[in-house]
Amino acid sequence: MSGATALGLALGLDLVLGEYPSALHPVVFMGHCISLFETRGPTAGRGRQLAWGALMAVFLPTLFGAGAALLVGTSKRLGWPGVALEALALKSTFALRELGCAGKRLRDALGRGALGEARHGLRDLCSRDPSRLGATQLAAAAIESLAENASDSILAPVFFYVLFGLPGAFAYRVVNTLDARIGYRGRYEWLGKPAARLDDLANLVPSRLTAILLLLAGLLRGADVRRGARTLWRDRRKTESPNAGRPMAAMAGLLRVELVKEGDYHLGDPLEPVDPDKVDTAWRLVSLAACLGIGFSVVALGAVHGLRY
Repeated sequence: MSGATALGLALGLDLVLGEYPSALHPVVFMGHCISLFETRGPTAGRGRQLAWGALMAVFLPTLFGAGAALLVGTSKRLGWPGVALEALALKSTFALRELGCAGKRLRDALGRGALGEARHGLRDLCSRDPSRLGATQLAAAAIESLAENASDSILAPVFFYVLFGLPGAFAYRVVNTLDARIGYRGRYEWLGKPAARLDDLANLVPSRLTAILLLLAGLLRGADVRRGARTLWRDRRKTESPNAGRPMAAMAGLLRVELVKEGDYHLGDPLEPVDPDKVDTAWRLVSLAACLGIGFSVVALGAVHGLRY
């Protein structure tokens, strides 16, 4: 049951320790590698940029996946210390505690009326420009980011760990980091297109599972699950991303609020105000959904181990 044990231990480590120091964090090292490739890539020519971006999107996940495979090979020879080593590595691929801390910091700033601090805090949750956002818009952006990151930052790496072990979780984290760094329009239109498309593909299943888990969490917490399900079905395709709209729409319905990004989408219905308390409720739903997903994954890994032995 080493996989199930490693995953359970990784969750415990995350809840107790939070994020690793930057100097020791594999995801920070992933970012350095991405920057190294980015600075050496072509600055002009769609074809050349697209080819270099495709190289990055294939080579870097493969590189880190291979490194994780070597670590797994070593850990298997160490017995229980090896399980702990795998858990330490796996913990770096998801960030449940830090996601909650970022949401709480923004919620507390909004509660004090410190909009400048809240705008700064939003940068820990998403890349949206917060400079012109008011209190309601900041709270809505925080709720959207908590819902989306329930998939990207927690359940997606766990999903790939269940399917492909530690190499899968590391490869996914590289893909997602690539998308966050270069997978958007503007300067990186062509360089980042392969990473963006690969990230879309990688998140097709996790985003949908996350929406379902959010509804289950809402059911357990007495939220408006019917509206959550209806809003998920109605609004799931309103975002530009083929994946982000699923968990965000489910969350909007569960909270009975409208989540708006001007010029992009409107999710849900304005039945209740979007305020700091809704950020707290969103985090409670996200944390429960994440724990449910990880719990189901531990059971699945244990069952597979039992069938093998």
